[in-house]
Amino acid sequence: MSPMNIVYLHAHDAGRHLQPYGHPVPTPHLQRLAGQSTLFRNAFTAAPTCSPSRVALLTGVTAHEAGTLGLTHRGFHMARPELHLARHLRDQGFETVLAGVQHEYPWNTDDKGYVRELSIKGQGSLAEKDQAVAEAAAEYLREPKAKSFFLACGFILPHRGFPEPAPDLDPRFIRPPDCLPDTPETRADYAAYMEAARSMDRCCGVVLDALEETRLADDTLVVFTVDHGIAFPSMKCNLYDTGIEVALILRYPGNPGAGTVCDALVSQLDVYPTICDIAGVPEPGHLRGRSLRPLLEGKAASVRDDLFAEVTYHAGYEPMRCVRTERYKMIRYFDEDTRPMRVNVDASPSKKVMEGAGFFDRPRSRWQLFDLLLDPAERNNLADDPAHHAVRQDMESRLERWMRETDDPLLKGPVAAPKGAKVNLRSQLEPSEPVQLIE
Repeated sequence: MSPMNIVYLHAHDAGRHLQPYGHPVPTPHLQRLAGQSTLFRNAFTAAPTCSPSRVALLTGVTAHEAGTLGLTHRGFHMARPELHLARHLRDQGFETVLAGVQHEYPWNTDDKGYVRELSIKGQGSLAEKDQAVAEAAAEYLREPKAKSFFLACGFILPHRGFPEPAPDLDPRFIRPPDCLPDTPETRADYAAYMEAARSMDRCCGVVLDALEETRLADDTLVVFTVDHGIAFPSMKCNLYDTGIEVALILRYPGNPGAGTVCDALVSQLDVYPTICDIAGVPEPGHLRGRSLRPLLEGKAASVRDDLFAEVTYHAGYEPMRCVRTERYKMIRYFDEDTRPMRVNVDASPSKKVMEGAGFFDRPRSRWQLFDLLLDPAERNNLADDPAHHAVRQDMESRLERWMRETDDPLLKGPVAAPKGAKVNLRSQLEPSEPVQLIE
């Protein structure tokens, strides 16, 4: 029996700010997909920055184990490309196909693990480029198939570069995320995000419609996910839930959990073993995650009791690590200067509002501990609360054990950027400013 086909749909910077997660963001195609799938309410990235998150998901190990401590296009290259899911599936006889965005390799890498990289004809706006990606993926799906396939289809939006919102997304009646002040600037900014997410959703619809039209949906696992939280202050590139939260939706024929939601704690490291398990291919021995199939089939209430996430470099060096359980979160900042780093927040109207209010001048506690049931917004730091001493000890122990098991380079002190990397300084405001080239 041939393995199941796999379509991996992924987007930038969307977190869970999508219609199926209860946000007033118009994504009807993803809503329809969610109704046919299992939607995971508590899925989290292993690294809330673009390249490290995708490398962790697609290698099945932590970003630092894979050697990706920063952005690929800034010179942080994967040290262990042989672990990539596309290479594993290619070795198992799949036709591995790439359409659109990938953030694990430099674009001029000869072997990314894909047998084919589809030609994308779109020019102009990000929305137009994404539309061309969707149409190329749909055309591929309409081609005759001689073997099982893995189609990785990536969209740029809702990355920054938002389109103008349509009239129905009137900023006067939009509420920005709760971690931001409600101002005309943040409302307009979030309205533009909503339009970007809607554009991405249309592209997902093109691919999903092609699966239905070709009847390939009857033998295809569809995975939809994103890299990390949305590109607003205190979200992307942060270890609060607003930064590490991700959408994760799985659809496949015969799923007994179709049309349900799952509240179990899930890491994106669990996606790789789940794909292998459901698609019917051997699981490589290096994986850190656990298959979610017991959750999907109602055979288990959980597959893990904790998960971890990391940031080392984004535009600049801002090392931090966290451990999260169902009840608690601990964050540790490793740099001497614990103030939020300006260059690691994408330029935006919301950033200007926060900058003007002094957001980037306020140091953060080096250790932070939150009770996520009583304080889901992560506002009340309990790290020095005597009543939570035992909890802190347990969470510190979990974090240190994980760092040692995964040979985290932060255990040896500050982590130097590799030769050829491009890094912004803490003193700079925007990532677009001149960078330091590491020699």
